[in-house]
Amino acid sequence: MSGRPAKRSLTLRGHRTSVSLEDEFWQAFREIAAEKAMPVNALAAEIDAERGLETGLASAIRLFVLRHYRERGAEPSREPVQPSAASPGKVSSSQ
Repeated sequence: MSGRPAKRSLTLRGHRTSVSLEDEFWQAFREIAAEKAMPVNALAAEIDAERGLETGLASAIRLFVLRHYRERGAEPSREPVQPSAASPGKVSSSQ
């Protein structure tokens, strides 16, 4: 487990942006997108549209993940999610 955030690129409504999250949050975010059968970019765009101007996108994603698992009363899986060809919007690492 690494506490250092990892920067990934997302495309939100046609615009590229980078978001830094800890690996555990990226993993949980991918799992939630898979559960909802939606691309990660689409889920991120929904969160982006709903967040307030005072809240950064990374913070909004972390809060979304936290609320999701609190509502379910469960913790995210520790197993890595394998991206599938049916799930466009794969999050990519940016160096």
